[in-house]
Amino acid sequence: MEPTISFFSGFGRQDILFMAEAAWRTLLISTISIAIGTILGAIFGWLLYEGRIWATLFLGPVLDAFRSVPLIIQLVLFYNFVPIIGLSLDAFQSGLVILTIYTASLVANVARGGIESVGKPMRRAARSLGMSYWQDLRYVVLPIGTRAVFPSWVGVVLGVLKDSALVSVLGYVELLRASQILMTRTQEPLLI
Repeated sequence: MEPTISFFSGFGRQDILFMAEAAWRTLLISTISIAIGTILGAIFGWLLYEGRIWATLFLGPVLDAFRSVPLIIQLVLFYNFVPIIGLSLDAFQSGLVILTIYTASLVANVARGGIESVGKPMRRAARSLGMSYWQDLRYVVLPIGTRAVFPSWVGVVLGVLKDSALVSVLGYVELLRASQILMTRTQEPLLI
């Protein structure tokens, strides 16, 4: 009788380290893209609120395109067409750029909504007290608008954290992809 050949191995210590590294990579790409995307989105939201002609003609359609086109298509197109212009970006860098722009496009509308949530009478009252435009934004609009948009911003953050799994299409091994690899090798999906 010939011995049986086993293609699967058990879940070991190295697998735990592999999962921990993948979790770290997921948090890293998500945290950086959320932080930079939130700052850019707040700036874009303010520009959209101010309604300058170039902002509404140029920035609005660009942000709408990034929100409308599925994220996986953006990732694949960016990763494959960036080398044409002479840049060599790895999967992490490409994923980070696209996730950041995607986050900024989502946060821009949230930020614009937060600014619009502060009523005109309140802003006029701040101006009548002698506050400058920037003081009005800092001391009146920012505290009230932040409280109004916080739940929406948390939804965007959770969505981007979830969507970071799509970067695995580029070859970036994050938590979901690492789980799939280990499930295939160990055949223990419940444990993983």
